[in-house]
Amino acid sequence: MHFSTQVAWVVAILPLASSAPFPAQEGQVEAYSISQVPVHGGASAKRRNPVKEYARSLAKFNATVPMGVTKAAAAAAVASGSVPNQPEANDQEYLCPVSVGTPAQTLMMDFDTGSSDFWGFSGQLPGSESSGHTLYKNAASSSSKKLAGETWNIQYGDGSGASGDVFSDKVVIGGVTATSQAVEAATSVSATFTQDTDNDGLVGLGFDNINTVTPNKQKTFINNVQSSLASPVFAAYLRHQAAGSYDFGYIDASKHTGTVSYAPVSTTNGFWEFEAGNFYVGNSNEGGFGDAIADTGTSIILVPDEVIDAYYSSVQGAENSEEGVVFPCTATLPSFSVTVGGAKRTTPGTYINYASVGQGYCYGGIQSNMGLPFSILGDVFLKSQYVVFDVGATRLGMAPQA
Repeated sequence: MHFSTQVAWVVAILPLASSAPFPAQEGQVEAYSISQVPVHGGASAKRRNPVKEYARSLAKFNATVPMGVTKAAAAAAVASGSVPNQPEANDQEYLCPVSVGTPAQTLMMDFDTGSSDFWGFSGQLPGSESSGHTLYKNAASSSSKKLAGETWNIQYGDGSGASGDVFSDKVVIGGVTATSQAVEAATSVSATFTQDTDNDGLVGLGFDNINTVTPNKQKTFINNVQSSLASPVFAAYLRHQAAGSYDFGYIDASKHTGTVSYAPVSTTNGFWEFEAGNFYVGNSNEGGFGDAIADTGTSIILVPDEVIDAYYSSVQGAENSEEGVVFPCTATLPSFSVTVGGAKRTTPGTYINYASVGQGYCYGGIQSNMGLPFSILGDVFLKSQYVVFDVGATRLGMAPQA
């Protein structure tokens, strides 16, 4: 869940090249790619505070947020909510233009594989909570229908959240249409969300069982449209300091090297959760890694404390401060790898140097998961891979980016 950033990658919808493996039929788009375009200025010119981002990452999964992290995040919010831009910082948010309603209302939304709600800022919000955002206005859509009695409420461990009512409406992403998508219209949104005026909501791409609508859980966008895709898959191609893409309905072989290795996914917790094999610090095999989830909605990597110890013990000057692990910005960081489907998948040490926090110190892109029953492979890891979310076969695949 990201609601501030240094550079937002606003996503332009482009037709597939002629080499796309599944040409679309008339009236049915079978495969498409959403390419990212960098947009500078406005709220996006501000770089998020890394301690606040760590706090949000823990709170998203209702993990305990250490007191030192809570205090530092609160102080950052009072001060400015941002730190100076760092060109080497790999801290982008990925936004997609999503058309909702008839006629289309275009909202800039964040694709999040760690949640399952399709929600947006709406015209029902008071001005104090909606200023600067594009709003979904159900009354202006001829295809909107209120789902009587249905409500939603997302609350996180840090006290942030959003809630509202639910409409069925037409949603189009990249030319693929869900004619009756459950659109969760916000009637209340916490300041954590309102502060990022680039972002108008979330497209959850997890599994339906963690959708928060009550009394009847609703289907995700990918679940609603998978039958119209050439293949029931989507892939994340999130690149380091460059525009990438999301591919729907096909796997783009030009974006990865070698073979995609797959691991079975357990949907019990509603996430793209899989059993990783061993983990490596540099070339050193450090033993078993265990359960992990692939989450495009989390910026950093969250792991058990024993993995923290194994990794940062090789980083000269690393300190486990009250706000998280920091180290001298001049330190050389080793790569970090886990095995996925029996194949070693690696993110370089340069990606793990997450952000400068001043006085010559930088913040680690690997932090403690504070006892969660799984690790979280967020964007710091995913930006090194072409990640395949195979909805039809319930499996997760990774291959190094080309």
